[in-house]
Amino acid sequence: MSADPTQVLAFETDCHIFDGCGFPSPGLHSFLFEPMWGDGDSNVYFNKTMLLALLGSIIIIGFFWAAFRRPQVVPGKLQMVAETGYDFIRRGVVYETMGKREGEKFVPFVVALFFFVWMMNLWSIIPLAQFPVTSVIAYPAVLALLVYVVWVSLTFKKHGFVGALKNFTGYDKSLGAALPVVMLIEAFSNLLVRPFTHAVRLFANMFAGHILLVLFTIASWYLLNGIGIAYAGVSFVMVLVMTAFELFIQALQAYVFVLLTVTYIQGALAEHH
Repeated sequence: MSADPTQVLAFETDCHIFDGCGFPSPGLHSFLFEPMWGDGDSNVYFNKTMLLALLGSIIIIGFFWAAFRRPQVVPGKLQMVAETGYDFIRRGVVYETMGKREGEKFVPFVVALFFFVWMMNLWSIIPLAQFPVTSVIAYPAVLALLVYVVWVSLTFKKHGFVGALKNFTGYDKSLGAALPVVMLIEAFSNLLVRPFTHAVRLFANMFAGHILLVLFTIASWYLLNGIGIAYAGVSFVMVLVMTAFELFIQALQAYVFVLLTVTYIQGALAEHH
């Protein structure tokens, strides 16, 4: 489905308070973009969010390639920044949750996941882009599905078919008569709710943050008329405050996403009675 080009992150630029026009509040149309290539009606197209996802991937790959293509014993600035980021995820997330022995093999996957999610979030405050890719549910959903496949596959590989079922259902014969109910709840929670919340947590935070940024940005322009200029200044300050807050939330949500990922993997590899 394509968006009306007059409504894509847009508002009437000649509409101000006291001009007789209503406040052009942001809505779902703020997340729809006209296809840059292809036909949106046939679902075969290329739009802004796809472009940002592609550019983000290229930026991440290019950054780490440039940082490590000629590694030095005494690292330069670029290599130092890359090593700091890599080491933060390796030690602060993977080793802390899984330990070095079991976690080492998953470090590249988790590092790549963290920086990809972070980059997709960062587009929200980058001029001209100004849109978080992860505020479109398809992207967090695919990432959560990838983690889900890794987690389920590792569980079956580690514990076998029967052991994996016990893992997913929380099987514990000491529960007695309550066991069937507990197993049903655990299976529903692990196999359905867990991947859903993993995706929605990231999506909802980025969606809400973008709505607030767009809201205060539009309000700053809308109030820029007559006595409303004083209110426009307050609204613009809120844009700056929300931008700074979004910087924190963007990094935090990327961190939470990979922390949950590592927790799931650790649970798949853990021994169960």
